[in-house]
Amino acid sequence: MRILVSGMIAAVPHHGGATWAVLQYLLGFARLGHHVTFIEQLEPGGVELDRSPSAAYMRDVAERFGLDERWALVEAGTQETTGLPYEQLRAAARDADLLVNISGILTDEHLTGSVPVRVYLDLDPAFNQLWHASGIDMHFGGHTHFVTVGQAIGSPECPVPTSGLDWIGTVPPVVLEHWPVTCDGDGAGAGAFTTVGNWRGYGSVEHEGHHYGQKAHSMRDLMSIPTRTDAVLRPALDVHPGETPDLEALERNGWQLLDPATIAADPDSYRAFVSGSLAEFGVAKSGYVLSRCGWFSDRSACYLAAGRPVLAQDTAFPRYLPTGEGLLSFTGEDDAVAGIEAIRSDYDRHARAARNVAEEHFDSDTVLTRLLDRLGGAA
Repeated sequence: MRILVSGMIAAVPHHGGATWAVLQYLLGFARLGHHVTFIEQLEPGGVELDRSPSAAYMRDVAERFGLDERWALVEAGTQETTGLPYEQLRAAARDADLLVNISGILTDEHLTGSVPVRVYLDLDPAFNQLWHASGIDMHFGGHTHFVTVGQAIGSPECPVPTSGLDWIGTVPPVVLEHWPVTCDGDGAGAGAFTTVGNWRGYGSVEHEGHHYGQKAHSMRDLMSIPTRTDAVLRPALDVHPGETPDLEALERNGWQLLDPATIAADPDSYRAFVSGSLAEFGVAKSGYVLSRCGWFSDRSACYLAAGRPVLAQDTAFPRYLPTGEGLLSFTGEDDAVAGIEAIRSDYDRHARAARNVAEEHFDSDTVLTRLLDRLGGAA
Protein backbone atom coordinates (compact mmCIF):
# COMPACT_ATOMS: atom_id res chain seq x y z
CA MET A 1 0.00 0.00 0.00
CA ARG A 2 0.93 3.61 -0.51
CA ILE A 3 0.10 5.51 2.65
CA LEU A 4 0.18 9.24 3.38
CA VAL A 5 0.52 10.17 7.03
CA SER A 6 -0.01 13.74 8.20
CA GLY A 7 0.59 14.92 11.75
CA MET A 8 2.52 17.39 13.87
CA ILE A 9 6.26 16.95 14.19
CA ALA A 10 7.74 20.26 13.05
CA ALA A 11 5.11 22.90 13.81
CA VAL A 12 6.25 23.02 17.44
CA PRO A 13 9.77 21.59 17.22
CA HIS A 14 11.73 20.01 20.05
CA HIS A 15 8.84 18.12 21.62
CA GLY A 16 10.22 14.60 21.63
CA GLY A 17 7.06 12.95 22.91
CA ALA A 18 4.82 14.57 20.30
CA THR A 19 7.32 13.54 17.64
CA TRP A 20 7.18 9.91 18.78
CA ALA A 21 3.37 9.94 18.69
CA VAL A 22 3.62 10.43 14.91
CA LEU A 23 6.77 8.38 14.34
CA GLN A 24 5.07 5.24 15.67
CA TYR A 25 2.71 5.35 12.69
CA LEU A 26 5.36 6.24 10.11
CA LEU A 27 7.81 3.58 11.25
CA GLY A 28 5.08 1.07 12.05
CA PHE A 29 3.46 1.16 8.62
CA ALA A 30 6.90 0.97 6.99
CA ARG A 31 7.70 -2.13 9.09
CA LEU A 32 4.66 -3.81 7.57
CA GLY A 33 6.10 -3.22 4.10
CA HIS A 34 3.99 -0.22 3.08
CA HIS A 35 5.37 2.82 1.25
CA VAL A 36 4.87 5.76 3.60
CA THR A 37 5.09 9.49 2.87
CA PHE A 38 4.84 12.06 5.66
CA ILE A 39 3.25 15.47 5.01
CA GLU A 40 2.91 18.23 7.59
CA GLN A 41 1.00 21.38 6.77
CA LEU A 42 2.30 24.48 8.57
CA GLU A 43 0.83 27.92 8.93
CA PRO A 44 2.99 30.72 7.45
CA GLY A 45 5.61 31.69 9.99
CA GLY A 46 7.15 34.84 8.57
CA VAL A 47 10.37 32.97 7.80
CA GLU A 48 11.29 31.21 4.58
CA LEU A 49 10.08 27.66 5.15
CA ASP A 50 13.30 25.95 4.10
CA ARG A 51 15.31 28.07 6.58
CA SER A 52 12.87 27.80 9.48
CA PRO A 53 13.49 26.06 12.83
CA SER A 54 10.65 23.70 11.88
CA ALA A 55 12.48 22.60 8.74
CA ALA A 56 15.75 22.12 10.62
CA TYR A 57 14.06 19.94 13.23
CA MET A 58 12.21 17.89 10.62
CA ARG A 59 15.40 17.26 8.64
CA ASP A 60 17.11 16.05 11.81
CA VAL A 61 14.25 13.67 12.65
CA ALA A 62 14.10 12.37 9.08
CA GLU A 63 17.83 11.66 9.04
CA ARG A 64 17.76 9.86 12.41
CA PHE A 65 14.92 7.57 11.39
CA GLY A 66 15.64 6.95 7.72
CA LEU A 67 12.80 9.03 6.33
CA ASP A 68 14.86 10.74 3.62
CA GLU A 69 12.95 11.38 0.39
CA ARG A 70 9.71 10.45 2.16
CA TRP A 71 8.64 13.68 3.82
CA ALA A 72 7.61 17.25 3.16
CA LEU A 73 6.54 20.32 5.05
CA VAL A 74 4.08 22.45 3.09
CA GLU A 75 3.02 26.00 3.87
CA ALA A 76 -0.77 26.25 4.11
CA GLY A 77 -2.43 27.97 1.15
CA THR A 78 0.70 27.76 -1.00
CA GLN A 79 2.78 25.25 -2.91
CA GLU A 80 5.91 26.14 -0.99
CA THR A 81 7.52 23.06 0.52
CA THR A 82 10.71 21.78 2.02
CA GLY A 83 11.60 18.15 1.59
CA LEU A 84 9.66 16.73 -1.36
CA PRO A 85 8.53 19.30 -3.97
CA TYR A 86 4.81 20.03 -4.16
CA GLU A 87 4.35 18.31 -7.51
CA GLN A 88 5.82 15.12 -6.09
CA LEU A 89 3.38 15.37 -3.21
CA ARG A 90 0.49 15.68 -5.65
CA ALA A 91 1.76 12.63 -7.51
CA ALA A 92 2.05 10.72 -4.23
CA ALA A 93 -1.51 11.73 -3.35
CA ARG A 94 -2.83 10.57 -6.73
CA ASP A 95 -1.20 7.16 -6.20
CA ALA A 96 -2.04 6.81 -2.49
CA ASP A 97 -4.36 4.11 -1.17
CA LEU A 98 -4.77 5.58 2.31
CA LEU A 99 -4.42 8.88 4.15
CA VAL A 100 -3.98 8.85 7.92
CA ASN A 101 -4.63 12.45 8.91
CA ILE A 102 -3.79 12.99 12.58
CA SER A 103 -6.13 15.62 14.05
CA GLY A 104 -7.14 16.60 10.51
CA ILE A 105 -3.98 18.71 10.14
CA LEU A 106 -3.75 18.30 6.36
CA THR A 107 -6.54 20.33 4.72
CA ASP A 108 -5.10 20.87 1.22
CA GLU A 109 -7.67 19.17 -1.03
CA HIS A 110 -5.10 18.83 -3.82
CA LEU A 111 -3.26 16.43 -1.48
CA THR A 112 -6.26 14.68 0.03
CA GLY A 113 -9.17 14.68 -2.40
CA SER A 114 -8.04 11.85 -4.65
CA VAL A 115 -7.12 9.41 -1.87
CA PRO A 116 -9.87 6.76 -1.68
CA VAL A 117 -9.62 6.07 2.07
CA ARG A 118 -9.15 9.19 4.20
CA VAL A 119 -8.85 8.54 7.93
CA TYR A 120 -9.26 11.20 10.59
CA LEU A 121 -7.10 9.99 13.49
CA ASP A 122 -8.15 11.48 16.82
CA LEU A 123 -5.43 11.60 19.48
CA ASP A 124 -7.35 14.02 21.73
CA PRO A 125 -10.65 12.22 22.34
CA ALA A 126 -13.59 13.98 23.96
CA PHE A 127 -12.04 17.38 23.24
CA ASN A 128 -12.14 17.07 19.45
CA GLN A 129 -15.72 15.80 19.53
CA LEU A 130 -16.87 18.45 22.02
CA TRP A 131 -15.22 21.28 20.11
CA HIS A 132 -16.89 20.06 16.93
CA ALA A 133 -20.26 19.90 18.72
CA SER A 134 -19.78 23.51 19.86
CA GLY A 135 -19.42 24.68 16.26
CA ILE A 136 -15.63 24.74 15.90
CA ASP A 137 -14.41 23.27 12.61
CA MET A 138 -12.20 20.32 13.61
CA HIS A 139 -11.81 19.33 9.94
CA PHE A 140 -13.92 16.17 10.20
CA GLY A 141 -15.29 16.88 6.73
CA GLY A 142 -13.68 15.20 3.75
CA HIS A 143 -12.75 12.03 5.64
CA THR A 144 -14.20 8.59 4.98
CA HIS A 145 -13.28 6.92 8.29
CA PHE A 146 -12.83 8.11 11.87
CA VAL A 147 -10.40 6.52 14.32
CA THR A 148 -9.81 7.46 17.96
CA VAL A 149 -7.57 6.43 20.85
CA GLY A 150 -10.61 7.05 23.06
CA GLN A 151 -11.92 3.50 22.82
CA ALA A 152 -15.14 4.30 24.69
CA ILE A 153 -16.26 7.06 22.30
CA GLY A 154 -19.70 6.04 21.06
CA SER A 155 -20.37 3.65 23.94
CA PRO A 156 -23.34 4.15 26.31
CA GLU A 157 -20.95 4.84 29.20
CA CYS A 158 -19.34 7.82 27.44
CA PRO A 159 -21.45 11.00 27.16
CA VAL A 160 -19.31 12.58 24.45
CA PRO A 161 -21.32 13.40 21.28
CA THR A 162 -20.23 11.44 18.22
CA SER A 163 -21.66 13.91 15.68
CA GLY A 164 -23.24 10.90 13.98
CA LEU A 165 -19.86 9.45 13.11
CA ASP A 166 -18.85 5.83 13.58
CA TRP A 167 -15.64 6.09 15.62
CA ILE A 168 -13.24 3.14 15.40
CA GLY A 169 -11.36 2.65 18.67
CA THR A 170 -7.68 1.78 18.74
CA VAL A 171 -4.68 1.91 21.06
CA PRO A 172 -1.50 3.86 20.34
CA PRO A 173 1.01 1.66 18.48
CA VAL A 174 4.61 1.27 19.60
CA VAL A 175 7.38 0.09 17.28
CA LEU A 176 8.96 -2.23 19.84
CA GLU A 177 12.36 -2.48 18.17
CA HIS A 178 12.88 1.21 18.96
CA TRP A 179 11.99 0.70 22.64
CA PRO A 180 14.23 -2.06 24.00
CA VAL A 181 14.22 -2.93 27.68
CA THR A 182 17.36 -1.46 29.21
CA CYS A 183 19.13 -1.76 32.54
CA ASP A 184 18.45 0.71 35.34
CA GLY A 185 18.86 4.29 34.19
CA ASP A 186 21.24 6.89 35.49
CA GLY A 187 19.66 10.04 34.04
CA ALA A 188 17.18 12.61 35.33
CA GLY A 189 14.47 10.01 35.86
CA ALA A 190 16.59 7.41 37.62
CA GLY A 191 14.86 5.87 40.63
CA ALA A 192 11.77 8.03 40.17
CA PHE A 193 8.18 7.85 39.05
CA THR A 194 8.16 10.25 36.11
CA THR A 195 6.02 11.45 33.24
CA VAL A 196 6.20 14.10 30.50
CA GLY A 197 3.44 16.52 29.60
CA ASN A 198 1.84 19.94 29.53
CA TRP A 199 0.21 21.49 32.58
CA ARG A 200 -2.36 22.90 30.20
CA GLY A 201 -2.98 21.84 26.61
CA TYR A 202 -5.27 23.45 24.06
CA GLY A 203 -7.94 24.77 26.41
CA SER A 204 -10.85 23.38 28.37
CA VAL A 205 -14.41 22.78 27.18
CA GLU A 206 -17.76 23.52 28.83
CA HIS A 207 -20.53 21.18 27.70
CA GLU A 208 -23.98 20.70 29.20
CA GLY A 209 -22.89 22.12 32.53
CA HIS A 210 -19.70 20.07 32.80
CA HIS A 211 -16.11 21.32 32.71
CA TYR A 212 -13.77 19.14 30.66
CA GLY A 213 -10.43 20.40 31.85
CA GLN A 214 -6.69 19.92 31.58
CA LYS A 215 -3.96 18.05 33.41
CA ALA A 216 -3.74 21.00 35.81
CA HIS A 217 -7.28 20.33 37.02
CA SER A 218 -6.50 16.66 37.63
CA MET A 219 -3.22 17.36 39.41
CA ARG A 220 -4.80 19.80 41.86
CA ASP A 221 -6.78 16.88 43.31
CA LEU A 222 -3.59 14.81 43.68
CA MET A 223 -1.23 17.40 45.13
CA SER A 224 -0.46 15.74 48.47
CA ILE A 225 0.63 12.35 47.08
CA PRO A 226 4.39 12.97 47.57
CA THR A 227 3.75 13.66 51.26
CA ARG A 228 2.20 10.20 51.65
CA THR A 229 4.97 8.04 50.18
CA ASP A 230 8.74 7.70 50.22
CA ALA A 231 8.73 7.31 46.43
CA VAL A 232 10.35 10.04 44.35
CA LEU A 233 7.86 11.74 42.01
CA ARG A 234 9.70 13.67 39.33
CA PRO A 235 7.39 14.76 36.49
CA ALA A 236 8.66 16.74 33.52
CA LEU A 237 5.82 19.23 33.12
CA ASP A 238 5.63 22.34 30.97
CA VAL A 239 4.11 24.79 33.46
CA HIS A 240 3.92 28.47 32.54
CA PRO A 241 5.89 30.62 35.05
CA GLY A 242 2.72 32.64 35.62
CA GLU A 243 1.00 29.63 37.25
CA THR A 244 2.41 30.78 40.59
CA PRO A 245 -0.14 29.16 42.97
CA ASP A 246 0.20 25.79 41.25
CA LEU A 247 3.99 25.95 41.12
CA GLU A 248 4.11 26.82 44.81
CA ALA A 249 1.75 23.96 45.66
CA LEU A 250 3.82 21.49 43.64
CA GLU A 251 7.01 22.53 45.40
CA ARG A 252 5.38 22.60 48.83
CA ASN A 253 4.09 19.06 48.45
CA GLY A 254 7.37 17.61 47.25
CA TRP A 255 6.92 17.19 43.51
CA GLN A 256 10.39 17.37 41.92
CA LEU A 257 9.60 19.18 38.68
CA LEU A 258 11.76 18.77 35.60
CA ASP A 259 11.72 20.89 32.44
CA PRO A 260 10.59 18.83 29.41
CA ALA A 261 12.43 21.25 27.12
CA THR A 262 15.64 20.04 28.75
CA ILE A 263 15.04 16.33 29.14
CA ALA A 264 12.76 15.56 26.15
CA ALA A 265 13.70 18.01 23.41
CA ASP A 266 14.04 15.38 20.69
CA PRO A 267 13.07 11.73 20.15
CA ASP A 268 16.36 10.35 21.50
CA SER A 269 16.36 12.35 24.74
CA TYR A 270 12.68 11.58 25.31
CA ARG A 271 13.33 7.85 24.85
CA ALA A 272 16.33 7.99 27.18
CA PHE A 273 14.29 9.74 29.87
CA VAL A 274 11.43 7.26 29.66
CA SER A 275 13.73 4.24 29.58
CA GLY A 276 15.83 5.59 32.44
CA SER A 277 12.88 6.13 34.78
CA LEU A 278 11.73 3.71 37.46
CA ALA A 279 8.08 3.86 36.39
CA GLU A 280 5.45 6.27 35.13
CA PHE A 281 2.95 8.13 37.26
CA GLY A 282 0.53 9.17 34.52
CA VAL A 283 -2.03 11.90 35.17
CA ALA A 284 -4.72 12.45 32.53
CA LYS A 285 -6.50 15.63 31.50
CA SER A 286 -9.58 15.98 33.65
CA GLY A 287 -11.63 15.98 30.44
CA TYR A 288 -10.47 12.46 29.65
CA VAL A 289 -11.37 11.35 33.17
CA LEU A 290 -14.78 13.02 33.30
CA SER A 291 -15.80 11.85 29.83
CA ARG A 292 -14.88 8.19 30.51
CA CYS A 293 -13.63 8.13 26.93
CA GLY A 294 -11.12 5.32 27.44
CA TRP A 295 -8.12 7.42 26.40
CA PHE A 296 -4.73 5.80 26.87
CA SER A 297 -1.51 7.71 26.39
CA ASP A 298 1.02 6.99 23.65
CA ARG A 299 3.57 8.07 26.27
CA SER A 300 2.42 5.38 28.69
CA ALA A 301 2.63 2.82 25.90
CA CYS A 302 6.30 3.77 25.48
CA TYR A 303 6.98 3.32 29.19
CA LEU A 304 5.44 -0.15 29.04
CA ALA A 305 7.49 -1.07 25.96
CA ALA A 306 10.67 0.01 27.77
CA GLY A 307 9.80 -2.36 30.62
CA ARG A 308 8.77 0.46 32.96
CA PRO A 309 5.60 -0.09 34.99
CA VAL A 310 2.79 2.43 34.51
CA LEU A 311 0.37 3.74 37.11
CA ALA A 312 -2.18 5.72 35.11
CA GLN A 313 -5.27 7.71 36.02
CA ASP A 314 -8.48 5.88 35.16
CA THR A 315 -10.23 7.20 32.04
CA ALA A 316 -12.18 3.92 31.59
CA PHE A 317 -9.18 2.38 29.82
CA PRO A 318 -9.24 -0.66 32.19
CA ARG A 319 -12.34 -1.79 30.27
CA TYR A 320 -10.07 -2.37 27.27
CA LEU A 321 -6.63 -3.16 28.69
CA PRO A 322 -5.45 -5.58 31.40
CA THR A 323 -4.50 -3.97 34.70
CA GLY A 324 -2.96 -5.27 37.90
CA GLU A 325 0.52 -6.27 36.74
CA GLY A 326 2.79 -3.87 34.88
CA LEU A 327 -0.11 -1.54 34.19
CA LEU A 328 -2.14 -0.24 37.14
CA SER A 329 -4.89 2.36 37.33
CA PHE A 330 -6.00 4.82 39.99
CA THR A 331 -8.90 7.17 40.60
CA GLY A 332 -7.88 9.31 43.60
CA GLU A 333 -5.01 9.89 46.01
CA ASP A 334 -5.60 6.74 48.06
CA ASP A 335 -5.58 4.57 44.93
CA ALA A 336 -2.50 6.34 43.64
CA VAL A 337 -0.50 5.86 46.81
CA ALA A 338 -1.52 2.20 46.96
CA GLY A 339 -0.46 1.74 43.34
CA ILE A 340 2.92 3.34 43.93
CA GLU A 341 3.59 1.06 46.88
CA ALA A 342 2.39 -2.01 44.96
CA ILE A 343 4.89 -1.32 42.17
CA ARG A 344 7.73 -0.65 44.60
CA SER A 345 7.03 -3.77 46.66
CA ASP A 346 7.42 -6.15 43.71
CA TYR A 347 9.18 -4.05 41.12
CA ASP A 348 10.82 -6.78 39.04
CA ARG A 349 7.51 -8.58 38.51
CA HIS A 350 5.77 -5.37 37.43
CA ALA A 351 8.66 -4.43 35.14
CA ARG A 352 8.52 -7.79 33.35
CA ALA A 353 4.75 -7.55 33.11
CA ALA A 354 4.99 -4.03 31.65
CA ARG A 355 6.92 -5.26 28.62
CA ASN A 356 4.52 -8.18 28.27
CA VAL A 357 1.55 -5.81 28.17
CA ALA A 358 3.29 -3.77 25.47
CA GLU A 359 4.06 -6.86 23.39
CA GLU A 360 0.52 -8.20 23.66
CA HIS A 361 -1.44 -4.98 23.24
CA PHE A 362 0.67 -2.17 21.73
CA ASP A 363 3.01 -3.84 19.22
CA SER A 364 2.69 -1.71 16.08
CA ASP A 365 2.66 -4.81 13.86
CA THR A 366 -0.52 -6.03 15.57
CA VAL A 367 -2.18 -2.66 16.21
CA LEU A 368 -1.73 -1.30 12.70
CA THR A 369 -2.62 -4.57 10.97
CA ARG A 370 -5.82 -4.71 13.02
CA LEU A 371 -6.55 -1.08 12.19
CA LEU A 372 -6.18 -1.70 8.46
CA ASP A 373 -8.46 -4.72 8.76
CA ARG A 374 -11.09 -2.61 10.52
CA LEU A 375 -10.87 -0.07 7.75
CA GLY A 376 -12.12 -2.88 5.54
CA GLY A 377 -8.77 -3.88 4.08
CA ALA A 378 -8.92 -0.39 2.70
CA ALA A 379 -5.59 -0.47 1.35
